[in-house]
Amino acid sequence: MKESTQTALRAALVLGVAFGLSVTGLIAADAKNPIKDAMQKYHKAPKGTDPACKKAGAGQASKAELTGMVAAYKAMCASKPPQGDQAKWVKLCTELANATAALEKGSAGAADQYKKAVNCKACHDEFRPAKK
Repeated sequence: MKESTQTALRAALVLGVAFGLSVTGLIAADAKNPIKDAMQKYHKAPKGTDPACKKAGAGQASKAELTGMVAAYKAMCASKPPQGDQAKWVKLCTELANATAALEKGSAGAADQYKKAVNCKACHDEFRPAKK
């Protein structure tokens, strides 16, 4: 093999490895965002199906969904909001986690408590950055 071909292959290999590491780093960084993870998993759903948060408010969420939601909301409490007051963020997330835990336990009035706590607009207006 010619020296120029070997050099080109080495350069391609180095670029491929660098690209792979970059993509892996971006995926890993994104996977460690508890807010985004919770929103994707429990507040969005494929077209034609209800998200877990809507099912929870209607009393139709499974035990596994509720357990996962409680864990996700607690992880959100421990994270830093993209913007806004940290103390208010923790208060709202804690209320949401507690309301979901009450649903999980089947407590009386839990559905109303959850519906009040899952106020998407309140969090999005204060803590979600505007789309560019």
